[in-house]
Amino acid sequence: MAKEFISNLSGPWLESLYVTWQQDSTSVPEEWQRFFSGFELGRQDDAVPGSSAMDESLALKQSGVQSLIYRYRNIGHLLACTDPLSPCLLEHPLLMLSEFGLGEDDLETVFSARRFIKQSASLREIVETLRETYCREIGVEFMHIQEPAERQWLINRMEPHRNKPELPREEQLHILKKLHEAALFESFLQRRFPGQKRFSLEGGEVLIPVLDTIRQACPSAGISDMILGMAHRGRLNVLAHIFGKPYENIFAEFRDTLEFGFEGDGDVKYHKGYSAEIDVSGTRLHLTLCPNPSHLEAVNPVVEGKSRARQDRYGADGTQRVLPLLIHGDAAFAGQGSIMEVLNMSQLEGYGTGGTVHVVLNNQIGFTTLPKDARSTRYATDVAKMLACPIFHVQGEAPESAVHATRLAMEYRQTFGRDVVIELICYRRHGHNEGDEPAFTQPLMYRQITTRPPVNRIYADTLAEAGVDATELAGIEQGIASRLDKALETEPQAMKIGFHQQWSDIGREYRPFDDETGVPAEKLLSLARTLVELPTGFTPHAKILTLIKKRLEAVVNGSGLDWGNAETLAYATLLDEGIPVRLSGQDSRRGTFNHRHCVLHDVTTGASHTPLMATAREGATFQAWDSLLSEFGVLGFEYGYSLETPNGLNIWEAQFGDFANGAQVIIDQFITSGETKWNRASGLVMLLPHGYEGQGAEHSSARIERYLQQCARENMVVVTPSTPAQMFHLLRRQLKQPFRKPLIVFTPKSLLRHPTCVSSLDDLTYGHFREVIMNSTDTNGVTRVLLCSGKIYYELTEECERQGRSNTAIIRIEQVYPLRRDLLEEIVGAFPAGVRFTWVQEEPENMGAWPYLRRHLTELMESIRYVGRPEDSCPAVGSHRIHADEQSAIIRAAFED
Repeated sequence: MAKEFISNLSGPWLESLYVTWQQDSTSVPEEWQRFFSGFELGRQDDAVPGSSAMDESLALKQSGVQSLIYRYRNIGHLLACTDPLSPCLLEHPLLMLSEFGLGEDDLETVFSARRFIKQSASLREIVETLRETYCREIGVEFMHIQEPAERQWLINRMEPHRNKPELPREEQLHILKKLHEAALFESFLQRRFPGQKRFSLEGGEVLIPVLDTIRQACPSAGISDMILGMAHRGRLNVLAHIFGKPYENIFAEFRDTLEFGFEGDGDVKYHKGYSAEIDVSGTRLHLTLCPNPSHLEAVNPVVEGKSRARQDRYGADGTQRVLPLLIHGDAAFAGQGSIMEVLNMSQLEGYGTGGTVHVVLNNQIGFTTLPKDARSTRYATDVAKMLACPIFHVQGEAPESAVHATRLAMEYRQTFGRDVVIELICYRRHGHNEGDEPAFTQPLMYRQITTRPPVNRIYADTLAEAGVDATELAGIEQGIASRLDKALETEPQAMKIGFHQQWSDIGREYRPFDDETGVPAEKLLSLARTLVELPTGFTPHAKILTLIKKRLEAVVNGSGLDWGNAETLAYATLLDEGIPVRLSGQDSRRGTFNHRHCVLHDVTTGASHTPLMATAREGATFQAWDSLLSEFGVLGFEYGYSLETPNGLNIWEAQFGDFANGAQVIIDQFITSGETKWNRASGLVMLLPHGYEGQGAEHSSARIERYLQQCARENMVVVTPSTPAQMFHLLRRQLKQPFRKPLIVFTPKSLLRHPTCVSSLDDLTYGHFREVIMNSTDTNGVTRVLLCSGKIYYELTEECERQGRSNTAIIRIEQVYPLRRDLLEEIVGAFPAGVRFTWVQEEPENMGAWPYLRRHLTELMESIRYVGRPEDSCPAVGSHRIHADEQSAIIRAAFED
């Protein structure tokens, strides 16, 4: 092989390439950089005295050694023995000595070993070191990392110990204890509660010592808070042995005798969240396990948002203090798109959390689907390479290796502030749940698993062979069994249920809020002047400069305040009161429809300026982020953020409201139902641009009907504000009311610049958000009452004035849920008998607010007719001409007798 390699080289060409490398080493391919580096080292170390050059063959072998070292680091993981269900590979063709022009007769030859643990070593020692480091129970992918310093940092911590440091006996026994706890807990549940789903951890018990290692490493790493997200598999085990949830409480949940402790629907035991304050080596560590639905990986962005909020609250060292930890399944990590969305957040300024530790529990099966049918990549973790972060593949029956990889991963995260992945390659002893029979679809795999001893037995035998006393080993197991038996006979402990910490002053019950939310005119004028102040030498776009000046003029004049002006003043007044504001979404700084401009840009230098930051009192911050192009991930992130910030205004804005259904899982499983399932309230605001303006099916409807379908028990607030002042009071009300509920706001598009959609300064100075508005208080002579919501009010008003219809009243329902029936009843009761009521909307009859409101309105009125588009499977037509015809027909029909 060496001769073939040499004979294929052209002398003049090689000489030319060598000269080029001498002039600029980066100008030749990386492989040749290594070759010439090795050549130079060989010349320095092995040149014969008195000669001008070393032997050509030895030079090539020296270069081959450098390539061999590089390749083991790069692909040594392909030879690693990480699958407990498969025999270990002994060779890999790309790692054979012949691939590098080397042979067995070179094993005792001493070579220079640049950036190796020694400056020189025999080939045998080099190969043994590399094999033991990269080809045993830990396979490491790290050479794709683009930063040389990070790669070298990892090399320096792996190769000296060959990725297997010696653990003291005390640590080994602690690992065994955690494995026994995990295994005996599962077998106990199987015996005592047969047939009940628990989504056992059996086959992956190594997860518990891994998580315990992370927990134990937190104090020395400066971590005070760890926020976990995981699916259902192994969750009860994690709750018991990492969070310290009492066994007796878990058993009571199996008996179904434990009350939720709050009013609501509750959830199954393997979806519930938990928090605990534990002592680790005399240091407080706060642990949080976020509740999650069965929708795999949906909790991930929630964990990231919750972690970021807590980090923001802690300040400059927040990313070092708060650790997000996500536990994934192999099929889900490769299959769920939310993984990529969350990974993409990692290094973004508005969404980064200083690195997340990802633990992939690889069962080598997804329900009944094998890896060959579940992914197109070699590893379940390959998507994580997009971050150029290290990935540790660990044999699930090698707990000491798992502990070592975990410690290294933790140190890497704290040092570089980047994500890191630990894949635990194990198996699932039972089916998808304990009532499932996996042998129906994987008979060979489960024949092997059935005969395989559990990892706690394997490790106990290993320690026994190493000389640990059998009595000591048996005592550990007996102590755990005794605790389980005793807990079964013990009453569950009283748990503190309710809103804690920053939520302690937040009420649970919704009530109409009619308190004043206006702001004195002097304060509004002062804030408006602050908002137009620019840094010295800052030159915004001419049109933007005109815009912000017009906003100040409107406040000074006391009239003509448009939507963007009123919205900005709402943020400014809250910031001035010490309330933080976070706004996030696609193009949210400018606004999809060019109305907000909360961040200005210098046309000369490109520098940015955020005027609202100047209105924030100490302790308050204004954040506005143009998000990554994601709905699912970003909305989940903001929901998680809102769980930590009940005293801040947290807003997610859709580019168009139509696109919010890309995050439907977050809406359905968290936002609308999180409080009734998990006792987790949120004050998140969703801004959803909505309105029919001839832009087709995907740019017209935010699907009001979908949100109203999920409205019950006053779980959220759904509004369609129609004036700038209404938006101003609505945003302020969200922080002034004594409770927190998700606020779903259907915001306008064309109304942002509509000449009559403006408010006066007095409208912002006095009053509050009005859930129901009538255009006149005089009901005398009224024979027709039109009820509507949203921008169609302006079209109805224009037509009413055009026809001179003084007998027509228009009622706007601004808050569709919870519906203020008391206000509606009062207004409707004031009309004379015989008045004709009509509901008017732009949406098809099976969409919009009508399907929800129909029952309520017919109960309040003797009869009410519907005017709008007919039922349809599509929200809107694609033709602007047809849209205009339909819209005109709706307005005409509203005024027909």
